[in-house]
Amino acid sequence: LAVRIEFNSRIDRVRSRLQVMAPAGDKTDVPIDQVGEPSIVSGTTPDLTPGAYVLRWQVLAIDGHITRGDIPFTVGN
Repeated sequence: LAVRIEFNSRIDRVRSRLQVMAPAGDKTDVPIDQVGEPSIVSGTTPDLTPGAYVLRWQVLAIDGHITRGDIPFTVGN
């Protein structure tokens, strides 16, 4: 599953993080692509089985502010 989140400022990708939280509570890090637009964080999750997941993100903006959040999503059959 391709993940792409766009922000309104430049992001320090090296100090940012993406994780997928599985229905059972397991967490898997999603490697962040290190190339592309400076305001976009993207990556590819491992294969996911059907179920309800949460994409947890944390980014460091170039101005030094840390922002984080969760995006719930569902993988169907």
